[in-house]
Amino acid sequence: MSQVQNKIALVTGAGAGIGRAAAKALLKGGYKVVLTGRNLEKLQKAIVNIGGDATDCLAVACDVGKPEQVKSLFSEIQKHYGRIDVLFNNAGMGAPAIPMEELSYEQWMNVVNANLCGAFLCSQQAIRMMKAQSPQGGRIINNGSISAHAPRPMSAPYTATKHAISGLTKTIALDGRAFNIACGQIDIGNAATEMTERMANGIIQADLSIKVEPRMDVDHVGEAVLHMAQLPLESNILSMTIMATNMPFVGRG
Repeated sequence: MSQVQNKIALVTGAGAGIGRAAAKALLKGGYKVVLTGRNLEKLQKAIVNIGGDATDCLAVACDVGKPEQVKSLFSEIQKHYGRIDVLFNNAGMGAPAIPMEELSYEQWMNVVNANLCGAFLCSQQAIRMMKAQSPQGGRIINNGSISAHAPRPMSAPYTATKHAISGLTKTIALDGRAFNIACGQIDIGNAATEMTERMANGIIQADLSIKVEPRMDVDHVGEAVLHMAQLPLESNILSMTIMATNMPFVGRG
């Protein structure tokens, strides 16, 4: 693995769930971690929760779907650390599980802005820094989700954006080659977080039945993100799927 001393990682959507777990793993792996999300107080609590402090963590409030806020976020990173080595594009949201024709344009765009535009805008700024810094390069990891491969019922906005993340990942991986910028995607299935709590009580299946689905410890996801991050830049995990072993995804469910 590469040496990570004094390396800087940014995690979006870091206030809870997968983002917080990834920030925790990266911190324990030796990174200085920038945590971002819309709620500053939540980010500050997350830093305490993962065992960080002002010497190794920085909380910056940002709505990643808004270009000017993303620019300000990266200005703070430049000011505090002067470089970025890892970006984990994790921030995201879903829409209500209702028939597609009943979704409002606002509901659609909220998901597109958070899941897709946010990943694009953060990647854009990270690439600019990674190209300009010395040593040049870095790694971008995108949270694709199992929905990058197969939808749940009534999930058009979330599924569409996660399929788009797969295209964005491959494009960054291709365009980043000349600048020592690697890009990979982690597709996560049923990590135990606040967002998947409903699965413990039963969630709609492809045949429209309601079934309880197994979940896995979210810290396993954080460890997987760390593994991807720590690889030397000459190597890249382009795609990784980590999922609850018994969840209905492979085969016929």
